[in-house]
Amino acid sequence: MKKFSLLLSAVLFVMITNAQAQPAPNATTPGVVVTKDINKTLEFTNAEYDFGKIPFGKPTEYVVKVKNISSDSVTLENVQAGCGCTTPKYEKGKRIAPKETITVTLGFNGGTNGAFTKFVTFFFSGGMSKQVSFKGETFKPAEEPAPANDATQKVKNHSN
Repeated sequence: MKKFSLLLSAVLFVMITNAQAQPAPNATTPGVVVTKDINKTLEFTNAEYDFGKIPFGKPTEYVVKVKNISSDSVTLENVQAGCGCTTPKYEKGKRIAPKETITVTLGFNGGTNGAFTKFVTFFFSGGMSKQVSFKGETFKPAEEPAPANDATQKVKNHSN
């Protein structure tokens, strides 16, 4: 029994020693892709934007600012809208130097009836991506202006 315990202890010791000796995956380990932490690399302004109420069918847009807060350059590879009602304007392949800020304009055609939420995904070098969103509500403006109110006219006449 003592031999069995000694053998078991030796096997466990070898397994523990071998597990601790494994190198952590990094960019030089073949077949391993390491993605940078986007929150430690880039800072976004207007990543969640609220248009409030906008007229139905009236195009509008807003700007997302992306600041490189790291010490390495980053490249904006693509900006992909979730639907055809959203149009991103940006410089594809734009290199963002450390401490530099770029802007991406997101246009919305206003063609959604009522409340809406839309998503746009930004893709960067190093396998990083960030999804931003915007929301709002469209309304249909009155076709004709409301008729004059008689009470308003009477108040105007009494003030003369």
